[in-house]
Amino acid sequence: MNEQERIGIATSFIEELETKAQHHTLADRVDDPSLDNAYLVQDAFIDIMVGRGEQIVAWKVALTSKAMQEFCGVDHPLSGAVFDSRVQPSPGQVVLGEHRHLGLECEIAVQLGSDLKAGETPHTRESIRAAVDKCYPAFELIEDRDADYDQLNPFDSVSENAWNAGVVLGSPFATWQDLDLVNTPTVLEVNGEVLGSGQTGDALGHPFEAVAWLANHLNERGRSIQAGEFVMTGSTVITYFPQVADQVKFSVGSHGSVELACS
Repeated sequence: MNEQERIGIATSFIEELETKAQHHTLADRVDDPSLDNAYLVQDAFIDIMVGRGEQIVAWKVALTSKAMQEFCGVDHPLSGAVFDSRVQPSPGQVVLGEHRHLGLECEIAVQLGSDLKAGETPHTRESIRAAVDKCYPAFELIEDRDADYDQLNPFDSVSENAWNAGVVLGSPFATWQDLDLVNTPTVLEVNGEVLGSGQTGDALGHPFEAVAWLANHLNERGRSIQAGEFVMTGSTVITYFPQVADQVKFSVGSHGSVELACS
């Protein structure tokens, strides 16, 4: 795939996002819809957005469950970038009419206090711990544009920046070092009713495993997680597609929560 093709696909994706067009595959526009080519399209997308004045402030890890990986035909997670204009503090607000089909994922966000550059050995859950600055309860907003999930493929997921449409950050946990990031209950409430639950380790077994995978993955692509950036580590509760007037809350035990109003 040449540069013109990569830019063309990325530009088409942006136009379809802006017009809220229904999702359709982009994989049929390339001879080789490999993950390597998909990440080249994602890089072109990032370059276009940065050229428009956006700044990467975070990254996301997608497909953190084995079931979803098998469903999409891969054996590892996928990644995408998060831009500054799409991050808001809790209590957040979202206008559903500005999206085609918005979903919410309940996650642990991990902010780094130092750069995660390539080293002599791969990053691990243990090495990541020393670099962590803060952890937050967070919503990730995803835009699937009414995609046909039976037709999902990894090329589309990656080239479309893993569908990130924003992040809502709660207050950082007071002492994340004392928080059980494997077994602490996580709860999704909508209009005061519990709609889903899980545990902090439901994404790859531990949030820091997701950060380690992402750090190694980005290093292989010639990128790195920078100090001050955070990582959305994967959903701990089933994805929820909100309705107008929903009041949504995600809680991590009694340690903190994040809230979002939908209009």
